Amino acid sequence: MVRRRLPPALRERDFALLWSATLGMRFAEQMLAVAVGWQVYAIRGNPLDLGLIGLAEFLPLPLLALPAGQLADRISRKLITAFGLLISAGIASALVVVTVHGARSVWPFFALAACSGVASAIGWPALGALTPELVPPELLPGAMALRSVAGQAAVVVGPAAGGLLFAAHPELVYIVGAAIFGCALACVLALRYESSVREVAGDAPPGLESLVAGVRFVLRSRMLLGAIALDLFAVLFGGATALLPVFARSILHVGPVGLGVLRTGPAVGALIAGVILARRPLRRRAGPTLLTVVAIYGVSIVVFGLSRWLPLSLAALAVGGFVDMISMNIRATTVALVTPNELRGRVNAVEMVFISASNELGAFESGVVASLVGTVTAVVAGGIATVAIALSWTRLFPALSRMGRLEDLRPDPVAAE
Repeated sequence: MVRRRLPPALRERDFALLWSATLGMRFAEQMLAVAVGWQVYAIRGNPLDLGLIGLAEFLPLPLLALPAGQLADRISRKLITAFGLLISAGIASALVVVTVHGARSVWPFFALAACSGVASAIGWPALGALTPELVPPELLPGAMALRSVAGQAAVVVGPAAGGLLFAAHPELVYIVGAAIFGCALACVLALRYESSVREVAGDAPPGLESLVAGVRFVLRSRMLLGAIALDLFAVLFGGATALLPVFARSILHVGPVGLGVLRTGPAVGALIAGVILARRPLRRRAGPTLLTVVAIYGVSIVVFGLSRWLPLSLAALAVGGFVDMISMNIRATTVALVTPNELRGRVNAVEMVFISASNELGAFESGVVASLVGTVTAVVAGGIATVAIALSWTRLFPALSRMGRLEDLRPDPVAAE
C-alpha cells in the first residue's frame, strides 16, 4: 500500500537505491561543509580562506572530468560511483584526525578539499549517467526532480545537524559523516543494474576524439549550451553560500548553529519546489521559465545581502532555493533527454565542470571580492549581475529562449566523426 503512494520513479527498485545513496551522500556533504567552513574561518578570520576552499575543490575537476566521463561511458558506472563514495568516506575520516589534533592550520583543509574535488570528478559523471538508465523515459522528469529532492532534503537537515554535532563535539560530525558515506556506498553496490562496456561505449578504442566528444556535443547543441552556461554564470556571480560563515559570525551574529540554519534556508525552498515538480512535472515552456527563475534568483540574493534580520535573510534564501530548484530541474532534465546514452558520461562530465565552476570557483570569486570590497557589497553586486545575465540570455541563446516543454525533448543525433 505504501509503495503505491510513492512517486512512480521511486517504485523502481534500483532508482530507489540510487535515490537513497544520493540522500545519504548529500546529507554527509552538507554536515561536513558546515564544520569545515566554521573551522577554516575560525583559524584566521579571513573570508579569503573560505574562497580558497572552493578553489581547492574545483582545481582537480578540469583535469579529471573528461577522462572520468570517458571512463563512465566504457566501464561499470556503478563501480565508478562506488569508488567516488569510498574516497569521500576516507576524506571524512581524515578530517577526524585533523580535528583531534587541534585544527590549528588551514593547509590540511585545503588538501582535503582538493581530495574532495577528485572524488567528485571521478564519481559524478557516472552517477549522473545512471538515472536515465534506471527509469523509463516517461518517468525521467519526475526522477530528476526526486534526485534533486534527495539532495535538498539532506541540505534541510544536514547543515543544522552538522552545526549541532560540531557544537557538541567537533570530531563527531566527521565520524557520523564517514558512516553515512559508508551507507551510501552499500546502496550503490546493491544495484542490480550493470552496463557492460559494449552496451555503453561499443568497441571503439579510446582516443582524443572520444575524450572530447562530450564537449563537441554540448557546443553543437546551442540550447543545451545555453542552459548549462546560464547556471554557470548565475551561480558564479550570484552565489552567497561560501560567505555564510561571515554572515553568521560577523553580520547576523547567530553562531555555528545559526550558520547551519542559514544553510538550510535555500534547501527549504528547493525542497518545496522539488516535491511539487516530482508530483507535477513542469508542463509549460521550459526556456522562458528558466530565464525567469534565474532573474528571480538574482533578486533574492540582493535581498539577502542587504538584510540584517535573520527571518528576512532566511526568507530570501528560501525563495532563491525554490527558483534555483526549478532551474536545476530544467537543466538536468534537458541534459538527460537530449544526450544519447553512449555520450551521457562525457556530457555529464562537461556539465559537472560547469556546475563546479559555478559552485567551487564561485566560492573562490566570492571570497576574493568580499576581501576586496566587503562581504555585503560582493553579495549584492553578484545578485545584480545575475539579473543582468538572465535578461541578456535571450539574445545570446535564442534557441534556449524558444525551448518548449520538457516532455517534447528527444536525443540529438551524434555527429559523424
